[in-house]
Amino acid sequence: MTELLRYRDDEAHEEPAVTLDSFLGQSNATAVRIESGEDARVLLPYLDRLALVEVSFPKFRDGRGYSSGRILREAGYTGELRAQGDVLVDQIPLMRRCGFDSFAPEAPVDTAVLEASLARYDHVYQAAADAPVPVWKLRHG
Repeated sequence: MTELLRYRDDEAHEEPAVTLDSFLGQSNATAVRIESGEDARVLLPYLDRLALVEVSFPKFRDGRGYSSGRILREAGYTGELRAQGDVLVDQIPLMRRCGFDSFAPEAPVDTAVLEASLARYDHVYQAAADAPVPVWKLRHG
């Protein structure tokens, strides 16, 4: 694995993430990993005790993890939300819109390209799990 990319001010969570089945079977884990195809909604009753949710992206063309991130953020999850796996530099801005704030890509990411991608657009056009207000709402209230 390459270097962890984080967009949070707190310390990185060091506890290894357990599988969803293991998490549901124990009471003390604070980090869980969701595999592609697992339903993030089963975590909703436990959001207050989770410090890290790691979402697997096994292939760049498998976008189910985007939905997991957005579901968790819209339900009020404030802990670290990490995308892990086949995460490409051009996907990270979209993952950020879905609420992901840390990334563990399998391949190295060119940080200059990433920063340019994140800064490319001044405005967004639709509401998402992140904070930016859509440009239409800025224009028309």
